Amino acid sequence: MKKLRPIMFVGTGSDVGKSVINTAFCRIFLQDGLKPAPFKAQNMSLNSYATPDGLEIGRAQAVQAEACGIECSVEMNPILLKPNSYLNSQIVLHGKPIGNKSAMEYFVGTDRDMLFDEAMKAYSKLDAQFNPIVIEGAGSISEVNLWDKDITNMRVAEKVNAATYLIADIDKGGVFASVYGTIQLLPESQRNLIKGIIINKFRGDIQLFTEGRKILEELTGKPVVGVIPHFRDIFVEQEDSVVLDSATTTSKKGLVNVAVVLLKHMSNFTDFNLLEQHPNVHLYYTANPKELEQADIIIIPGSKNTIADLMHIRENNLAKVIVNHHLSEKPVYGICGGYQIMGKELHDPYGIEGDTQFIPGLGILPTVTTISNEKKTVQCNYKFLDLPDDCTGYEIHMGQTVSEKPSPLCIISGNEPDGYFLNPKTWGTYIHGIFDNGAVVENILGLVGVKAVEKVDFRQYKEENYNKLANLVRENIDLEYIYSTLQND
Repeated sequence: MKKLRPIMFVGTGSDVGKSVINTAFCRIFLQDGLKPAPFKAQNMSLNSYATPDGLEIGRAQAVQAEACGIECSVEMNPILLKPNSYLNSQIVLHGKPIGNKSAMEYFVGTDRDMLFDEAMKAYSKLDAQFNPIVIEGAGSISEVNLWDKDITNMRVAEKVNAATYLIADIDKGGVFASVYGTIQLLPESQRNLIKGIIINKFRGDIQLFTEGRKILEELTGKPVVGVIPHFRDIFVEQEDSVVLDSATTTSKKGLVNVAVVLLKHMSNFTDFNLLEQHPNVHLYYTANPKELEQADIIIIPGSKNTIADLMHIRENNLAKVIVNHHLSEKPVYGICGGYQIMGKELHDPYGIEGDTQFIPGLGILPTVTTISNEKKTVQCNYKFLDLPDDCTGYEIHMGQTVSEKPSPLCIISGNEPDGYFLNPKTWGTYIHGIFDNGAVVENILGLVGVKAVEKVDFRQYKEENYNKLANLVRENIDLEYIYSTLQND
């Protein structure tokens, strides 16, 4: 197979659709008989995933690996930043945490060349095994004040000579200025790497943008290779929590209302994707006590700073609503940090999350959590309660939770207990992705009167949607031209 040049998708800003377009091309190349793999040098996200060998990467690259038909690996995302406050992030290098740093410390005090070299080592490993590499940039490539610190955008494109495509979100408005300005700000060597422009999230008749295409091409000297329609009927897991800004925050009549507590440091919101697809469920995220009171089921999600989030939900009365919901014998479930919050006590003797070394939990579960220096990152197979179904998920946490009388919710790999089962309507677990299993969803919905529907094979469902996404992009992009730019002459 002829070695193709890498392709890279960069953006005029954040949330313009880079991850989704990247995912589409991962599947397109797979459909075309190639052997693609995704790559993003540095990611900032609280939505992470455990690789098969127990390392941590951004969720987007795990999704893109699925679209490529391969297992995810740490080389696909060698540097991951996980914010644990407005100013600080945990730094994950090659899948393992190496400490916490402020933005100033990271951007000014960290050896950027060292990090770039480490990222490129990871890229080289991928490049030796796969063809082509599908690279994703981060945020905007025109942040000129950060160019000397860049290790994930055009510096990568230059290093690997990637055929680079600029993505712009027309739904945000200002698309002409953002595209023209982004390209004009680039130095000539980087501008030459831009092979085309992709207009994303177009609403209405694409023919109406014919004149706009011509104007953009005349302004920039770059071809508009595709105009991708705005869609709502294709499911692709999102990584950036900015998507929650447009998510519903209110209950609805006639459906089972499942409320996810909108924590300040919420992680892994993709835990609720399958549950959200259920025809009888309305799932919403809220930090409003009155809206939380309307829920039939409350779920406390994962958190990157459990203690700070526990303090916050107490301050704004969410904690009181959750406890009253439990006392009313309505379902309350916790995942990872949410599981820790539901317990009697949280201890942080090493100051991992801040200066607070002890805080009482909500007292719903008879458990005590101690936050530790060691991070557990692992994929797992398990049994949920006494159900016969084989379930899958993953753990990513820094803490151990114990109780005087263990009452495990799940048994991992036949012998390892997980979580705490108080009763069918009250439990907590460390397993992310637990609601990706039809048996679990059917179990909790049955408790609120929802009759069993045909179980969804979530893996098959995602496969179908990767293909739908790839087909949509194929229909609206000049794929022949794109392939021509990937030829190594």
